[in-house]
Amino acid sequence: MTRFTEVADRVFVLRYPVLDVNVTLVLGDERALLVDTLATTRQARELAAAVAALTDRPLAVLNTHHHFDHCFGNAVFADAPVYAHPETIAFLSTADPVALWREWAPTHPGLDDLNTTPVRPPDRHVVHEQTLDLGGRTVLLRHPGRGHTAGDVVAHVPDVGLLVAGDLVEESGPPQFEDAYPLEWPEAVAELLALEPRVVVPGHGAVCDAAFVRGQHEELAALSWLIREAHADGAPADEVVRRCTFEFETAAVAVARGYAELDDAIL
Repeated sequence: MTRFTEVADRVFVLRYPVLDVNVTLVLGDERALLVDTLATTRQARELAAAVAALTDRPLAVLNTHHHFDHCFGNAVFADAPVYAHPETIAFLSTADPVALWREWAPTHPGLDDLNTTPVRPPDRHVVHEQTLDLGGRTVLLRHPGRGHTAGDVVAHVPDVGLLVAGDLVEESGPPQFEDAYPLEWPEAVAELLALEPRVVVPGHGAVCDAAFVRGQHEELAALSWLIREAHADGAPADEVVRRCTFEFETAAVAVARGYAELDDAIL
């Protein structure tokens, strides 16, 4: 089991090897916040053991978004309130772990119990922003707008200048657009940069800084303008994909989603 590493004062990150997912633990004097819960019951039980090695404080949980690798472990933390955006709650209320198991388990060792993992939807809404008092420390939960998904929520720990960004920021691979809003994503990341974070925990990969996030913002903004201008010119989507700086498969999904936004085909 990968252990937590302290990346700021009483803020710990566990980089889980299956899908390279980050989980963050923020300690206050009275309570603790766990950001994301991994993908399966077995993974979440390992996570719970790692949390218990650091603290016995009562937990609250935040789901940064609805993708299974970040939140299907919720049920293991049965006594903790789970915060999320209403869009995330709606997605998880109809999630099908068996279908996801069929898609992912054959090519990703470590997800073999996904089909038997119960899905626990969050029970606390974060519509715009909410402040959690952990005792001697506050954490701001914020929905910066649609980006990676419709329901992204980040956690800002202002006393150490740390931001848990979820998959709005990706370090170990390109941004993923399957459920994304590529025309709005740059604005969401700009909201994160306005917080002036010194330490940023991405959804996947190594902990980074604001300079890395600015670089990703520039890439996303360039993609957004390319899609907008090409759509206005009536350019076919496949032509736009060839002009993208992202790899072909990533670009194809991004352009398709962007064109759908402009055609009002997704809400």
